[in-house]
Amino acid sequence: GVSSRRLRQEFTGHVNQAIMHGRFWSGSYFAGSCGGTPLHVVKDYIENQKRPD
Repeated sequence: GVSSRRLRQEFTGHVNQAIMHGRFWSGSYFAGSCGGTPLHVVKDYIENQKRPD
């Protein structure tokens, strides 16, 4: 959303529209960090997220 629009404004011409098909972020990839949280806590959190209807 907002971060994509701001990056597009700042880096106009650097984003290859042909490759990205008009999208800045990929819907199939996620990267994040969780501090020093044990993996079983992160796994439980993800598994208990609501799913789209």
